Amino acid sequence: MSAAHERTDGGSHPYATAPGGDATAAFQVDLRGVVDLLARHLYSSPRVYLRELLQNGVDAITARVALEGPESPSRILLRPLPDGGLEVHDSGVGLTRDEAQELLATIGRSSKRDVELGSGREEFLGQFGIGLLSAFMVADEIELVSRSARPSPSGGRAAPVRWRGRADGRYELVELGTDDPDAPAEPGSVVRLRPRRDTEHWLAPETVVALAQDFGSLLPVELLVETRLDDAAPVGEDAPVVLRRLSGDELPWRAAHPTPAARDAALTAYAERTLGFGPLARIDLDLPLAGLSGVGYVLPAAVAPTTTARHRVYLKRMLLGSAVDDLLPPWAFFVRCVLDASVLRPTASREGLYEDEVLLATRDALGAQVRRWLLETLAADTVLARRFLETHHLAVRALALTDDEMLDVAVRVLPFETTAGTGTLADLAEAHPEGRLLYTSSVEEFRRIAPVAAAQGLAVVNGGYVYDADLLERAAARFPQWRLSPVSATDVAHVLADVDPLRELEVADALASVDAALADQDCDVVLRRYEPDALPAMLLHDRDGDHAREAARVAETGDDLWGEILAGLSGPVRPRRLVLNDANDTVRDLLASPDAEVRAAGARSLYVTAVLASGKALQPVEAALMNDSLSLLLARALATPGPSPSPNPSPNQHTDPHTDEENR
Repeated sequence: MSAAHERTDGGSHPYATAPGGDATAAFQVDLRGVVDLLARHLYSSPRVYLRELLQNGVDAITARVALEGPESPSRILLRPLPDGGLEVHDSGVGLTRDEAQELLATIGRSSKRDVELGSGREEFLGQFGIGLLSAFMVADEIELVSRSARPSPSGGRAAPVRWRGRADGRYELVELGTDDPDAPAEPGSVVRLRPRRDTEHWLAPETVVALAQDFGSLLPVELLVETRLDDAAPVGEDAPVVLRRLSGDELPWRAAHPTPAARDAALTAYAERTLGFGPLARIDLDLPLAGLSGVGYVLPAAVAPTTTARHRVYLKRMLLGSAVDDLLPPWAFFVRCVLDASVLRPTASREGLYEDEVLLATRDALGAQVRRWLLETLAADTVLARRFLETHHLAVRALALTDDEMLDVAVRVLPFETTAGTGTLADLAEAHPEGRLLYTSSVEEFRRIAPVAAAQGLAVVNGGYVYDADLLERAAARFPQWRLSPVSATDVAHVLADVDPLRELEVADALASVDAALADQDCDVVLRRYEPDALPAMLLHDRDGDHAREAARVAETGDDLWGEILAGLSGPVRPRRLVLNDANDTVRDLLASPDAEVRAAGARSLYVTAVLASGKALQPVEAALMNDSLSLLLARALATPGPSPSPNPSPNQHTDPHTDEENR
């Protein structure tokens, strides 16, 4: 076989003899297996074949510009073929026979030309030379015809070459004569693909145009596609062919505009076109050291803090991906970016970013720019600031958890639910300069105590929503003058009025029986007077009771010595306290009832009602408790009147003649 014509089945002899006579083995490569690996596990879709062909063309053009200067042509032409195939022409540096052998006949080996081709080939896929293999996902055969812009060693122009590769691992490489009709007239390369039976749609003209616009609309080269104007052709004549330009002249955020308003309108339209939404605001992003520029768009609607932010990222103006994550800090979940960078490294699939020191530094720097915009926006009471807080207050809360400067802003602008209505912490502190500020750690706890706390003038903040409890804890440490602390049952109980001692003696027995009725619910019962008098009972959660209960549990399961120590430290404190309102007529009637079972059922009903008032869903045990209590109260209310009960009925005495038989 001549030097001008080389053909191989894709593998070398598995054994070769190294110097010294030792036998060494060379790996055999099954190209079909490699292509299957690319299609199923590396790339997310066969659509990336066009991106890789465009990248090869851009790299070749970059190399020719370095060789001949900026006046050299920079053009990529996409030409749909009549048989359903596709040609990709580039005006790049082209290939000599040796370069074609090195680049196209060896899989997994970086080459000298990788460095010569510049930054595009310094990326992962370029170094391993598998980008062209992605075309095998849509074609069984790839043909490349190329003429090098470099002179041959003997002088004059290097001979053009043709390489044909097949998905089964075979290829052929030949030098063409200068008068060969296949030989390009000018330096550059032509890649021809013919689709497999099941991949025709990937090479259809409309698909090629859509993919080229998506991947290459920002490329710094002239990207053209041949289009036939079928509607303009007279009957019986071929449709005229026109060239349609797909690439733009400048990055959208760097394009010149006559006025700032015109720029805002253009970038808003760009967001609607590429991201699918009209932004609430826009943030210019620029990191010259990272070769990065772009724009961040603030989402117009609220999203959950756990939502993964997906960004549109270009590397050297070639689209990397439209759903790239981990580009901004987690707290910036309200921003979607469109960026172009030059030094960030792509993953093997070129659809994400490689997590390295450069990406970490870039993420921090971008987060700092978003943070600066946020502080500047919230510094004044503007329409934008109010709209942002209404939509994305969770982002401010998330950042304030770790950022003192943002915390200072948050206490002035963030709305909190309080017993005085919705307002900021700063406003609440100003309204209570001499008093303490309290906060609950759950929505249920706030709802239980809010009516009473408001009537007693207590300033309580609802810290039960996302981030709020931790944020209030940080605010308490940063602003000690506010005396901000978690609310406890004792705090509320101290502002409730004690009942008259004679009244307390009068109802002592009834109150003891009510307390015994709720012992199995781990709930103490106390009697107080408070406003509003329409509220019969209030359920308080006692953290000291929680601690005592946990200590008692450990004492029961621990060894003797440890159990005795804990038993000495813990008392019989129950974790919840039902505060009955002696100013409420229902409570007074309940305590005056001579029927112990009625008192117990009424107390259980008030307990469950207090649980419901907090907005908390009933547990099955509590629902059963309410049903049993209501059944007994209804039975008493609907029973036929009988003899008057004795003045001091025993707990087990039943005065209803209609229920005597059942009770017996």
